[in-house]
Amino acid sequence: MKRLSLAWLLMLACAAFVGAQESAQTKEQTEPIIVWKWANFAILAVGLGYLARKHLPPFFRSRTAEIQQGITEAQKVKRDAEARAVQVEARIQKLGEEIEQFRTQSREEMRQEGERIRQETAKQLSHLEQQAQQEIEAVGKAARRELKIYAAKLALDLAGQRVSARLNAGTETMLADGFIQDLQRRESKN
Repeated sequence: MKRLSLAWLLMLACAAFVGAQESAQTKEQTEPIIVWKWANFAILAVGLGYLARKHLPPFFRSRTAEIQQGITEAQKVKRDAEARAVQVEARIQKLGEEIEQFRTQSREEMRQEGERIRQETAKQLSHLEQQAQQEIEAVGKAARRELKIYAAKLALDLAGQRVSARLNAGTETMLADGFIQDLQRRESKN
């Protein structure tokens, strides 16, 4: 880079020298000035050619290598990005399939759960029905028992009233005597 700067500085100095020579010369000396101009131009062209030949090819080679390396890296990045895009698309497609599979599985689980709930409800209803039937039977038995007790009580009361109505002093004596005789006979047998 320093050499390139030096070459440009030399070129500017030559151009300034040529410009100074032009202004110093008069119209009468035009022929020798043209020779000096051509000589300056030749020196400048040779110097620039030398500098260009020496510095420009390595510069262009390094610049070409940098550009090719950049292109290679860009192609690699492009391939990586395309591969990632393919992977993402595959994941998205797979995700859609997984979502559909999840929906199907959820529907099946909901159907199974509904069936299980129906069966459990039917079982509970059957159990409640049996329990209600048993309670009805128990209440019926209790009501029949109470009814029998009530009927027996009424029969006893009615019998007691009839006996009381028919019982007089003579009948009481006769019953007591019969009871005593029955006891005496039993004692004699023993």
